[in-house]
Amino acid sequence: MRYQIAVIKGDGIGPEIVTEAMLVLEKVGAKFGHEFVFQEVLAGGCSIDVNGIPLTQETIDICKSADSVLLGAVGGPKWDSVESAKRPEKALLGLRESLGLFANIRPAMMYKALAGACPIKPEIIGDGFDIVVCRELTGDVYFGKHYRKESDCGWGEMGCDDMNYSVYEVERIARRAFEMARVRSKKVTSVDKSNVLETSRLWRETVTRVAQEYPDVELGHMYVDNAAMQLVRNPGQFDVIVTGNLFGDILSDEASMITGSIGMLPSASIGETGRGMYEPIHGSAPDIAGKGIANPIATILSCAMMLRYSFGLSDEADTIESAVEKALNDGHRTADIAYGGEKILSTSEMGEKIRENL
Repeated sequence: MRYQIAVIKGDGIGPEIVTEAMLVLEKVGAKFGHEFVFQEVLAGGCSIDVNGIPLTQETIDICKSADSVLLGAVGGPKWDSVESAKRPEKALLGLRESLGLFANIRPAMMYKALAGACPIKPEIIGDGFDIVVCRELTGDVYFGKHYRKESDCGWGEMGCDDMNYSVYEVERIARRAFEMARVRSKKVTSVDKSNVLETSRLWRETVTRVAQEYPDVELGHMYVDNAAMQLVRNPGQFDVIVTGNLFGDILSDEASMITGSIGMLPSASIGETGRGMYEPIHGSAPDIAGKGIANPIATILSCAMMLRYSFGLSDEADTIESAVEKALNDGHRTADIAYGGEKILSTSEMGEKIRENL
């Protein structure tokens, strides 16, 4: 089979980690008889440097015509002074909206080989945990109106951000979460702040109603502040967490850190069609860009998610994940996941070790 992949290497460490992921895909293609055709496009800070804006229509069109999108990371201090409407991060919001990517799937699991890097006590993590955060991606405060006005009480200027969700938006992300739970441990935890927010009250009512379509899946509700606490108190209690854009952004980063490193976690942004955008959840890390020490594993695992969710290639995805796990079990580490005694590899060396394990 032949698959067209739009590649956005992005900023900072993006080009380094995406290059290793592309090489892994090429090796998988050779092993299983697939052809992965890459077309590189610009988005983020590098697009600002070349085009003056973070996302061009040309990039959007190429991504729309591809079977899926592989993304590194965007942004960095270099563009901090750019006006808000043209910041590198606007490229991500634009791509998600243009491609109709409403569900962000972020797994967080504990590799036994990395248990020593977990900041949580061994007696708490026990045999580990395997969580998926299902984050709604195209609504919430990120896509509401953002404005300033003078306060009515004479306290000066006010900053205002509009948070809102429609029933339809909540229904479709809830169904995606329940479908995922059906092939996992059949448990969904919906996270909101319905004791304060009207948006969350509609969220909870809608998720509860959708749950009736999935009588085989257990549904629980949790306020976001409690969920943040429970993730470090007892992460093993969670299976699938479904939540809105803002809360999901925060909780998925927290979930990543209790695994030992944000450099280990992939993500998939998917919509109604098979096309998705796949990226590590970490940022562009400009402080280590060009040093050859970035961890490529999250990006490589994002490719495994692409194979599974967009292309239906489960065996190929399993092969990548097994190759990563073997590298870790053999004691190979990049600097961010080393906690004593392991062999520390560069970005390219870790990529090569994983390709050898394929």
